[in-house]
Amino acid sequence: MADLLWDDVKCLFDPDLMGSLPDVRVPDASVEDWQAVLDLVAAKGWKCQYSEGERVLPVPRAEAVLSRPADAECPDLRVWPTAYVLAIFRFYADDEVDFDVDLRELQGQERLDVFCGFLREIGRRLGKPVLMDPEGDSDHPVLGFDVEADRVVLLADPQVR
Repeated sequence: MADLLWDDVKCLFDPDLMGSLPDVRVPDASVEDWQAVLDLVAAKGWKCQYSEGERVLPVPRAEAVLSRPADAECPDLRVWPTAYVLAIFRFYADDEVDFDVDLRELQGQERLDVFCGFLREIGRRLGKPVLMDPEGDSDHPVLGFDVEADRVVLLADPQVR
């Protein structure tokens, strides 16, 4: 059974209402959590690409990425849980796992299910909530993986947005 039904949440996936790149995050994270995400990507065999600026490099250990100099370019890790869904992880800070998704890629029940499955995998691996905020409106999550419920749930009334 699906965590969320498309007809109930499609307005939360409207790029015109939510911005096309909502912020997805795991708050209260650690370097170990970042490493667990990197290990999960490898274990699941998800296609990925790590880069620093224009340079594509092998995926390093989380500790190495997060201990780079303050003036270094912010690296990113592109992860494709399926061929048509992309998550871009940004290594801004060690205390929050942060990534973007493009709502234009998450249209319809099938892709919503992929997205919810991706959030579930991360949340289960870390034992922490994974929250999605509207673009530029952090700390106001609209949905997320709930550890207690072990599924993705609505955190805001979709009709209010």
